Amino acid sequence: MEFESNYEIAPTADFIHTNNFTRVALQFPDELLKDSVRVVSALRAKLRSLRKPGADLNDDVPEVSLFVMADTAYGSCCVDEVGASHVDADGVVHYGHTCLSPTTTLPAFFVFGKAPISVLDCVNNLSHYALENRRRVLVLFGLDYAHSIQYIKEEFVQACGVGSKPEVQYANVMCSVMNPSKDRKLSNELPEPAGSLTDDTSFGTTSSVTYSIGGLVWKLPEGRKMEDYLLFWIGSNNSAFANIVLTYNGCEIVRYDASECSMLTDLSQQRRILKRRYYLMEKAKDANIVGILVGTLGVAGYLNMIHQMKELITGAGKKVYTLVMGRPNPAKLANFPECDVFIYVSCAQTALLDSKEYLAPVITPFEAMIAFNRYCIEYGDAYR
Repeated sequence: MEFESNYEIAPTADFIHTNNFTRVALQFPDELLKDSVRVVSALRAKLRSLRKPGADLNDDVPEVSLFVMADTAYGSCCVDEVGASHVDADGVVHYGHTCLSPTTTLPAFFVFGKAPISVLDCVNNLSHYALENRRRVLVLFGLDYAHSIQYIKEEFVQACGVGSKPEVQYANVMCSVMNPSKDRKLSNELPEPAGSLTDDTSFGTTSSVTYSIGGLVWKLPEGRKMEDYLLFWIGSNNSAFANIVLTYNGCEIVRYDASECSMLTDLSQQRRILKRRYYLMEKAKDANIVGILVGTLGVAGYLNMIHQMKELITGAGKKVYTLVMGRPNPAKLANFPECDVFIYVSCAQTALLDSKEYLAPVITPFEAMIAFNRYCIEYGDAYR
């Protein structure tokens, strides 16, 4: 039962059955491939139980075909729509760490997994942190810890007792089911980077601001900003956490490592990453030839982003090449020594590539806009 709960066999089967899918691709990252056979067997058994009595004798009701996908061409955090199209899939079930980037053509169901965590120890650290600092706290987390957030909320209320409670807000998971997004129209506007925010007046006369990053979403009341909050991250030191640190670098951040049951407050290594990103942008300003690395063929709007990058680069008087090569590595990019810098068009997490071993810097589209377009600096604060 624990296995079926971790892999959400019942909700997955319900998603497939409700949408009448007949061909479904199951996308596993490398570390979860060992469980793929058991997942397929459990899903088949559950799907058979959802069919009407006698349906297995009816030739008009085909059995669902399940296809295991591995070794994705690009980052495993994104839905591999290209791989799914090779088997003519109706939909995709994505397992493990994800960036929840919008899909282009196929609906997707996300199984985040349920990483083990000591709720009591986490609450003790959270309450101590909140009471000690006497400031507002915003709890963010890796998606594999989403299953524990409700328990953490309840235990935190009990731990604080009836006295004055510190103000603690929790992010929510954006969704677990995603339908294809329509391609955005080409425009001259800046693309929406990670950590985007929008005005929200859906709560009567009270205005709030909605933030989203890495599949998480939360609201801040009118007049509040991110710098007013201490950020408490529950999860690993992975690309999702690096995205948080780089995006909200003006906030004080701590990380609770659930695997070690420890609180980490020294984020000097992450701060050094931020300094390096600034250094790469400065080097990009001197580039004469720019290579655009296509890091996805499925994330909604990627073609529009490539088009915008070409216009930006040519407008800055530089030459541009577009390269499609799967996952980049130093050996691949060394074949293009004429390129002074590369722009990695991918999801927000995959695009943060550590390029120390590369001959030329690899930057994100947002960093490219800051480097190549002086007007972006004026609007930068609006995208934090």
